Amino acid sequence: MPQIEVSDETIERLDGLRENGESYDELIDELINILEAEERTMFHSGDEY
Repeated sequence: MPQIEVSDETIERLDGLRENGESYDELIDELINILEAEERTMFHSGDEY
């Protein structure tokens, strides 16, 4: 997995989102999944059958 550098402010925000010892990798994966799901919903919301 690539390594990235983030600001202290970003770390604080991520720490606020972590639950029950969740790792940063797990949190980032979850956030990406949420964004992808929202993207699919937005893409298909205009489709009429």
